[in-house]
Amino acid sequence: MNIFIAGLSYNVNDTDLATLFEEYGQLTSAKVIVDRQTGRSKGYGFVEMDDVEAAGKAIAELNGAEYDGRTISVSEARPKEERPKREFNNNRGGFNRNRY
Repeated sequence: MNIFIAGLSYNVNDTDLATLFEEYGQLTSAKVIVDRQTGRSKGYGFVEMDDVEAAGKAIAELNGAEYDGRTISVSEARPKEERPKREFNNNRGGFNRNRY
């Protein structure tokens, strides 16, 4: 099960996130999302657990909990939605924002 965690302190890293969730069961992965340009945390992340029951318990117990001075929101991650690809328009020198 893929778990979404929002409201993370900007000080939290992948290892911190893994440590928080490991007490509920074995993790497949733990990742804090960072800004590509600055390398700074965006304040949210994802944890993946194979054991659905353990993941459900982690969600129930950690949602609304305080972690590193912030109240976090924990829920099952929704699948990433497909976004339409932006078309590059050479005639105008940029992306075509008026295609709809």
